[in-house]
Amino acid sequence: MLVKRPETKILVDGGDPKDTLQIKGLLGFVDGQTTNPSLIAKNSEVQYLIASGHRFSIQDEYKKIVQSISPLVGDAGVSIEVFADLGTDAEDMLAQGEEMFSWIPNAYVKYPCTHEGLRAAQVSVHKGIRVNVTLCFSQAQAAAVYAATKGAKAPVYASPFVGRLDDHGEDGMELVRNIKRMYERGDGHVHVLAASIRSVNHLLSSFAFGADLVTVPGKILKEWSAEGFPMPEQGFSHKRINTIGKRLSPIPYKELDLNLPWESFDISHELTTKGIQKFVADYQSPLKRSA
Repeated sequence: MLVKRPETKILVDGGDPKDTLQIKGLLGFVDGQTTNPSLIAKNSEVQYLIASGHRFSIQDEYKKIVQSISPLVGDAGVSIEVFADLGTDAEDMLAQGEEMFSWIPNAYVKYPCTHEGLRAAQVSVHKGIRVNVTLCFSQAQAAAVYAATKGAKAPVYASPFVGRLDDHGEDGMELVRNIKRMYERGDGHVHVLAASIRSVNHLLSSFAFGADLVTVPGKILKEWSAEGFPMPEQGFSHKRINTIGKRLSPIPYKELDLNLPWESFDISHELTTKGIQKFVADYQSPLKRSA
């Protein structure tokens, strides 16, 4: 069990409450959880329903899973992702978000970091809906999240995807550090949630770089436990290589004005597009097989 909790809140990245409970026993706590269509499709009960040929509603199963996870986690809540393909408009996302927000008392609604996703996030915060803007791959996207959600009463999460940037040959942890540095000039309403964590080094780097939150697969948290819960010491050095040993390119810091309208930032990114396409494919797979 973890003796001293880090300042960074630890969330489980997964779609199975049994895993959440196991990690809670291992650490002694779980601050929150993130879910998405890919993780829900991999849930063991969903897989059983598919294999046994049962007809079922993936949305109903999603709701049941989230409601089982909700009481197991702390004040960082449960992030629930809306279904959005590249053609989904803000009004559709918002309608889903309002429904999902009603499922549990500690919900965060996940919107993609796209033009329509940010429109939905902007309206949501004014309606009192807590939001997590996901699939963030650039400092400009993070600046747009900040500008679009000004006036939010509850913390807004911006989720840079570290591992997927690493896969692309860029140092994803540097994006976390750059966003944190940029937000120092802001009002503190957006919290940085490091996501797509692939290794214990990613986890320790998230602590060292001051991520407000980090969402971690159970497998990585078990590895951290097996290593005795090491923490980054003074002078900690982040390893600038990915999981296959490839050297990663640095991501330079940019001076961006957080007071500009969110629409003025260039939020296009190929990895955001690919991420949406992957979630859609994962979400539709059980739908097709349960029909």
